[in-house]
Amino acid sequence: MTTERDYVLGTHDEEVARLGLQHRVWQPLVLDCWQRAGVTIGKRVLDLGAGPGYATVDLAEIVGPTGDIVALERSSKFVNAMKERIHARGLTNVKVHELDLMTDDLPKGEYDFSWCRWVLSFVSDPGLLVRKLGAVMPKGATAIFHEYGHYETWRFCPLLAMHECFREQVVATWCESGGQPDAALVLPSLLSQNGFITRSVRPHLFCIRPNDYMWQWPASFFEVYLPRLQEMGRIDQDFANKFRAELAAAQNDPNTLMITPLVLEIVAEKATS
Repeated sequence: MTTERDYVLGTHDEEVARLGLQHRVWQPLVLDCWQRAGVTIGKRVLDLGAGPGYATVDLAEIVGPTGDIVALERSSKFVNAMKERIHARGLTNVKVHELDLMTDDLPKGEYDFSWCRWVLSFVSDPGLLVRKLGAVMPKGATAIFHEYGHYETWRFCPLLAMHECFREQVVATWCESGGQPDAALVLPSLLSQNGFITRSVRPHLFCIRPNDYMWQWPASFFEVYLPRLQEMGRIDQDFANKFRAELAAAQNDPNTLMITPLVLEIVAEKATS
C-alpha cells in the first residue's frame, strides 16, 4: 500500500475537514450535474478517488437501496473516514475498495455512471486511468468529470502579489508529484481514444466576494496548504505571515474580488463495448 504522505495535499484531519467544506460549497453544482446526467434511483455508480466519501454518500442516497455505489480510494485514512460516514448514514449500498488507481485494476461491473472529481490533476498518468475506465464501463454508460481546465484563472482583483507566488508554488508541487493541474484539457481526446463520445462540456468559473459562501472553498485551502508548503521547504514562516496579512487585508476590503480556478464539467458516453 502507498504511504499516507504521498498525497501532495495530505490526508491529515485538517484536510478531511477541508474536503468536507469543499464538498458542501460545490454540492448544489454537483447535484445539478448528476441530475442532468441522469443519476437516479436504482443506478450503479463507480466513484473514482472517493476520498473521505462525501460525494459517495450523496450518490448512495440518490440511487437508493436498489442502486449501488462502488467507491475507490487508496488512502487507508480516507477509507476509514468514508466507512464511518457510510455507517453513520445507515447505508448498505456502498462497496469500498482500497486501491491505487494507477497500479491496481479497477473492479468490473455493470456500471451506469462513473464519477471523478479533481483526480486526474493528481494522478501520474491520466491516460492510463481513462484506459482503465474505458475497459470497465459498458456501452451506453456515462462518465462524469469535474477537473481543472485552467488553474491560473485563480486570481484576485486587485492582484495580490503573495497569492500569485502561492499559486505558482501550488502548481509546481503538483507537477513535481507527477500531477497535471489542467488535466481537463486532455480529457476529451483521451475519452475519444477509449471509446467515449463527449456529450457536454460546461465551464465552472466564479467571481466572488469575501462574504460569498464559495469564498470558503479557496480560503480553507490557504490554511491547509501553507503549512504543507513549509513542510516541503518551498516557503518559510516569513512568506506565510506576509501572505496571511495580505489575505486578511483583502478579505476586509468590500471591493476585493476573487476569480476561482476554472473547472470543466465533462460528460461522456461509452459508445463501444
